Amino acid sequence: MSGYATGPEAGELTFAALPPVRGGAFTRTWWGRAWLKALEDTALDGQQVKEGRRHARAGAVSAVSVRPGRITAVVQDRDGTAYRSDVLVRVLTDEEWDRLLDLAVDSAGHIAALLDHEMPPHLVEDAAGVGVDLLPGIGDLDPECGCEAWDHCPHTAALCHQLARILDEDPFVLLLVRGRGQRAVVDALQERSAARAGGGDAAGGPADAGDGDGGGPRGVSAAEAYALRDILPPLPAVPVPAPGPGEPPSLDTETDPEPGVEPAALEFLAGDTAARAHRLLGELLAGQPVSPGASAAGLTVGEDAVRLAAGRPPSWVAGRLAARTGRSRAGLEAGVRAWRWGGAAALAVLEESWTPGEEALARAAARLAEAWEDGERPELRWSGAHWTAVASGAQLRLGEDGRWWPYRRGADGWEPAGPADRDPAAALTTATAWDAERGD
Repeated sequence: MSGYATGPEAGELTFAALPPVRGGAFTRTWWGRAWLKALEDTALDGQQVKEGRRHARAGAVSAVSVRPGRITAVVQDRDGTAYRSDVLVRVLTDEEWDRLLDLAVDSAGHIAALLDHEMPPHLVEDAAGVGVDLLPGIGDLDPECGCEAWDHCPHTAALCHQLARILDEDPFVLLLVRGRGQRAVVDALQERSAARAGGGDAAGGPADAGDGDGGGPRGVSAAEAYALRDILPPLPAVPVPAPGPGEPPSLDTETDPEPGVEPAALEFLAGDTAARAHRLLGELLAGQPVSPGASAAGLTVGEDAVRLAAGRPPSWVAGRLAARTGRSRAGLEAGVRAWRWGGAAALAVLEESWTPGEEALARAAARLAEAWEDGERPELRWSGAHWTAVASGAQLRLGEDGRWWPYRRGADGWEPAGPADRDPAAALTTATAWDAERGD
């Protein structure tokens, strides 16, 4: 995807036409899905939204122009007629922008992400907390189309779907639609951050940094710090972790242990703790997200037993973990597979049952309806939070967080077959492909 800036100070971006979408989910990121959810919530006619998705899937949307308050494209109808389509979006006021920027500066996570040219999804929720709606709400998307429809038509709906694909690649486009481009936002954040750090006003004026008499240490001016750049020693290099955690201490001594204390079990737990600490350090130094099994904080005894078993312990340890938690060896192995796909959340989907309420069922039905084109959806038999594909040994399990987990029938019952997905079609594809991946 290529977007190029036009207009004064890159106040407008134009994105080249995108190829058709062949099967699967229409968007693949949180931002794209959130934009489409906003469209579905604001459109009066859901059928027009579906028709617009078909247009967008077919590649009927030309290059998309994005500028503050408006997105524009030419959309071809099925008979080849072309219509100019516009969607007007409410622009944030200056006061709303001030609140949003202050929120970002106050949050270390937000400002670090934004200054690194990343858009954190939880910014939406935090912004709503200060009265700033980044995603469009009712009345925020105003369609205008050459077909003269008074509400969203297939052409403006197709345009909105195309913007969702653009947000997959560049979520900062949402800020441009709301009134300010990425460069303007980053510059404003840097200015505010520098002013906060210096204790001055937004113009960068220095403030009294204290005189040592109870007011805190006096700061160093930026000019002085810059002048010292060539004589100050370099920062130390980021430490490189050892290749492995090392061997745990041996507790096999001539001294008899206290009653109830098993040295071999303690050695195993010490080794597990060292391995987790080593993995955490490596992931943090590499800037990677913490893996599901890296921390045992907040786990129940049953969950922690599965976590330990996922570390490939000796057979006698695995047997004891299964027995002490009331699991068979096959049940423990299934739990380990689930844990490796998604930690405690995946284990809960395997071992716990829940009955979705009416609202959760409605959301699930809507997600299933939009996951396949008309006539392509497989026959699914529903029971509780499980949807079983009638024509294959595959199953979808709905988690309480709205994600779909793929399952496949094995020799000992249903087995987890992959990680969760927001798109049930993608999860079902994972389940049906599982046997081939295992080589069965």
